[in-house]
Amino acid sequence: EVQLVESGGGLVQTGGSLRLSCAASGFTFDDYAIGWFRQAPGKEREGVSCISSSEGLTYYVDSVKGRFTISSDNAKNTVYLQMNSLEPDDTAVYYCARIDLLSPCRAPEGDYWGQGTQVTVSS
Repeated sequence: EVQLVESGGGLVQTGGSLRLSCAASGFTFDDYAIGWFRQAPGKEREGVSCISSSEGLTYYVDSVKGRFTISSDNAKNTVYLQMNSLEPDDTAVYYCARIDLLSPCRAPEGDYWGQGTQVTVSS
């Protein structure tokens, strides 16, 4: 069974940092690119950052460039999202998913999603 489990969210002040983790299982991790997505209340889900470790490629949405860093530990089947200089507009539920397009990040219709992890940035 495919599983993607996000963790690491929390409440931080503006300017703070968090590191999110996405632990994957149930599929051959090396065969897939993985993305981080977020959804704020009343807004559509957006692709934040994606990584293809096999190709050594990454993507970042403009609003997080220079602040967020995505990385992958294939030995642990885990993708991380280091988030620095957090802003209130970063407040959202963050999800990870397998992707079929890197730039911009896009997950296949009907594919698997984790339960998400809440990130709240206070001003």
